[in-house]
Amino acid sequence: MKRRDLIKSLSLLPIMDLTPLNYFGGNFLVNKESPASPASAYLTDPDLHKNAFVMDGHIHMMSRQLLQGLDMGQRYPDGHVDLPRAVQGGLDAFFFSVYTPEPYYETRQEVKNTFRVVELALAQIEKNSKVIELACTASEIEEINRRGKMAAFLDLEGGFDLDGDLNLLRALYRLGLRSLQLTAHNETNGFIDSCYGKKLWGGLNEHGRSVVREMNRLGIVINVAHASDDAIIQAAETSHDPIIYSHGGFRGIVNNPRCISDECAKAIAAKGGVIGIQFGSSFNNPKYAQWVASKPKVKAIETSSPKETKLLSIKEIDLQVAIDLPFVHKEVIPDEYWMGVDQLARVIDYGIRLVGEDHVALGSDFDGGPPLPRQIRDVSDYPQMTLAMQELGYSDDRIRKILGLNWLRVIRQVTERN
Repeated sequence: MKRRDLIKSLSLLPIMDLTPLNYFGGNFLVNKESPASPASAYLTDPDLHKNAFVMDGHIHMMSRQLLQGLDMGQRYPDGHVDLPRAVQGGLDAFFFSVYTPEPYYETRQEVKNTFRVVELALAQIEKNSKVIELACTASEIEEINRRGKMAAFLDLEGGFDLDGDLNLLRALYRLGLRSLQLTAHNETNGFIDSCYGKKLWGGLNEHGRSVVREMNRLGIVINVAHASDDAIIQAAETSHDPIIYSHGGFRGIVNNPRCISDECAKAIAAKGGVIGIQFGSSFNNPKYAQWVASKPKVKAIETSSPKETKLLSIKEIDLQVAIDLPFVHKEVIPDEYWMGVDQLARVIDYGIRLVGEDHVALGSDFDGGPPLPRQIRDVSDYPQMTLAMQELGYSDDRIRKILGLNWLRVIRQVTERN
């Protein structure tokens, strides 16, 4: 799709009326679908969460299993995610996101780490096959659910290869990978600019377009979370299929580069894509973001002469990364800056006003470090999101789309095109 065609298609999206709203000040006008009040909760289906198809667009897996030797089938005393708590939270499926963080890039260990976490993911899914199975298509997700199990839709966050080798991409596809984040997490790689990294390519370079086209050919969901604005627009222009932004917030609420701009959100929606709302205060709570920004910055200690940087082995990198496990927010948040799920529901409402109810979903980022709302300790508290949307006055049909049907539609369009 050319830029002019993409812009033309934006006119088909809903018009967002923000005149009476003050999102940064925290004074939200709820969606006009029906009035919102505490009494509106469960006016429709009190078992909606249990009966709905629930799918999360971004849950971190395999870092703890790889570096701490854990089994995801066991209940952990900490962190956000394990299979028992996912079952308790009512999840039917999730983007099973394996992660290759930045420390593996410097010595070019990203390919090795990616393949070992994918292999471990497959082994852990097989080991826990009574509870969860790998799905490569939307139809397989539905079939797994009919057998009373959760479906794992394999997704990669971080660089599969900093150069974007298409043979490695094809090999990962053969292993069952069906969703891939284009950027090297927060870093720019050899073919696409990230939102935080250096802007080397003005978005996507020509090889980046080749990666997008090959993902289209194979049937891999293109994930533009962490990408620069130009890269998101260009990925939407280049891709034949819908693309997704698996987890983040809206820059119209919190002015953070990791939050999606209105223009980019509309470009994704115009291609039929979906934006996943992350569960953290950093991207969704202006008061929290302002509080963090107001805190004194710690200055780096200056040395008289720079020391030589030691290139670490992969075992040494593993030990370094393992120090921060589990990847959860560890700072205490004062009550006045700690949001509730009602704030997250209003962020969802912002997205619906912007791009429509077919293009907004949930991408919690559990075990990825978000400062969670006060009502959500871990994945077992997922029903709190359904309750928050019911209290906002949303219809059952709208909530079902947001809880999972929007993800399922995009997966079907990408993986079952032929």
